[in-house]
Amino acid sequence: MNPADKSPTIIIHEESDSLEELSEYLDVLSSSARLRILKFIEKKPRDARAISKEIETSYENTKKHLDKLLSIGVIKKEAGLGAPTSKGIHPVWQYSLVPGGLEAIIRNLGFFSNTRVQIVGSEISRRLDEVKGTLSKEVLGNMPAAIVLGGPDDGKLFLLKSDIVNFGRIDPDNAATGSPDDVVLSDGYTAVTRVSKPHGRFLQEKGVWHIEDCGSTGGTQLNNRKLEKNVKELLRDGDLIELAKGSSGVRILVILPEKT
Repeated sequence: MNPADKSPTIIIHEESDSLEELSEYLDVLSSSARLRILKFIEKKPRDARAISKEIETSYENTKKHLDKLLSIGVIKKEAGLGAPTSKGIHPVWQYSLVPGGLEAIIRNLGFFSNTRVQIVGSEISRRLDEVKGTLSKEVLGNMPAAIVLGGPDDGKLFLLKSDIVNFGRIDPDNAATGSPDDVVLSDGYTAVTRVSKPHGRFLQEKGVWHIEDCGSTGGTQLNNRKLEKNVKELLRDGDLIELAKGSSGVRILVILPEKT
């Protein structure tokens, strides 16, 4: 571990209820088929037969996958109308993501990674990394991302699509000057410098990501360590960034997939 990294370490013993719940959560998310289901129903509710066809497995197996996803509250099912057939249209159960479902999964896994979870007598840390890797591949397309923690944008996910991504609070007076790839936060984070200045930026150089505070008023913290202004710092998967302090600031969790 980087000696400058002050993120907390959590040690969970085998008999802990938290360990059992985390293990069950990882079991549900360890299946590529289930993650493909989440991606398939992200934009539009689907019935089990349509999902079965998409993930190329039997109807019975698909139902088992759906029951597992229902058990952790990431999807919901509601009555809807099936596709027209020669016998007419019939009601079916349709499955869809709960609002913010994917973002919640990414946030939960990223939080456990960021706090350097150590499990006494268990391989759960390794499983956590495996599930994060599968999630990144199946859902994010192995793209780096930043997810907002707390405040009006809580759970909002931003994909880092460019080599330089500015971040900061929305600036209505200069909205036309920004990039569509910027991380633009709600105006409620009043301690965060407006993105048009900007507060800071993410930079990718030769496949390695960095963060830089661009002279913001409230400052930027990386794993509880204050960054010097206009000095690039290396980013790692699971790093926690804080823009300004207090309720008017914001925390951002960084997800950086491993290179393949």
